[in-house]
Amino acid sequence: MKKSIKLLVAATLVAGTSAVFADGAALYKTACFACHDAGVAGAPKLGDKKLWEPRVGKGIDGLVKTVLTGKGAMPPKGGTQMTEAQIREVVEFMVSKVQ
Repeated sequence: MKKSIKLLVAATLVAGTSAVFADGAALYKTACFACHDAGVAGAPKLGDKKLWEPRVGKGIDGLVKTVLTGKGAMPPKGGTQMTEAQIREVVEFMVSKVQ
């Protein structure tokens, strides 16, 4: 991940650490958007059915596990301090955009 993206994610995390999030969309906007809106480092863009199709086949549990452990340029938990439940909310939100 480029240094500027890491800084953006870090700043977002500091700003949002005490927030109570209502849903996956709000959580997505705290950090995930930094890579998934633009497709940074191969991250599948939000809403791109073609890129998400092979991933969605893993199911929600498989996708959550991938986020928890990291993949490619994405560090574990996407570089955030989100709980597993919050990550699940984000994954469900992102998958809903391609179904």
